[in-house]
Amino acid sequence: MKKIILILASATIISSNANAQDAANETDNREKFQFGAKAGLNYSNVYDAQGQEFKADAKMGFAGGLFIAIPIGKYFGIQPEILFSQKGFQASGSILGSSYNFKRTTSYIDIPLQFAFKPSEFFTILAGPQCSFLVKQKDVFTSTLVSYNQEQEFKNDNIRKNIFGFVAGFDINIRHFTFGARVGGDMQTNNGDGTSATPRYKNMWYQGTIGYKIYK
Repeated sequence: MKKIILILASATIISSNANAQDAANETDNREKFQFGAKAGLNYSNVYDAQGQEFKADAKMGFAGGLFIAIPIGKYFGIQPEILFSQKGFQASGSILGSSYNFKRTTSYIDIPLQFAFKPSEFFTILAGPQCSFLVKQKDVFTSTLVSYNQEQEFKNDNIRKNIFGFVAGFDINIRHFTFGARVGGDMQTNNGDGTSATPRYKNMWYQGTIGYKIYK
């Protein structure tokens, strides 16, 4: 038994030393140009920009696209991205004694321009402005009395199609894989001229993604 324990302990020490040596020999990639793709989920909701009584529940949506990381020295850089991003909200209640469920999915092309701080190769902190371009909106309403499913591209000039916002978060980098977390919000309301009957809301969301990148 003692021999087995000694053999296992020796093997553990040798393996640990080998892994430490490999880590020491591994090249630091923070000064390399990187590009890749990522995909994940948004957990989004909206809030009333005018502080009125408009309440909604969060919903899940897809998020994914391409990114590049441009180094500015070892510790700083710029990371622009282009993402297809589903946001929106859902709500439920009752009308004339009949319960209903409503879900709105707004699909955007998000283009964040993030400034990166890289304290280590393993961890990157990112924050910056974002431009969002509205592609389409899908509304699903169901109740015991009536239901409808409507999908449209906006032609109403009152709807703001280009929205300016802000994102911040971090990436965890493990070799060619990156695990990202972001929080974001619109800095402009969804309506253009302020006369729409649609609630004057702003999107807010949490985003989690998994990506694969290539070094150049």
